[in-house]
Amino acid sequence: MNTKLYNMLKSDIEARKCKALLTLHLMDEKSVGIGDHSTDDFYNNAKDAISELATANDELDALNQYVEEGIS
Repeated sequence: MNTKLYNMLKSDIEARKCKALLTLHLMDEKSVGIGDHSTDDFYNNAKDAISELATANDELDALNQYVEEGIS
């Protein structure tokens, strides 16, 4: 795989992973800053963040497998 393509894909995945981790951290540690959100909003945001984290982890694993195995 082209190094520039790999770096772009990896950076995008890692950015989404960091965003999900930050969201979960803020919801856990700084929930007072969330404001006028309902309980449903809070739960849905938490579920969305954990889903994005899982997706990013899966995509990173797939990308690394693709590069290691030379899948084309």
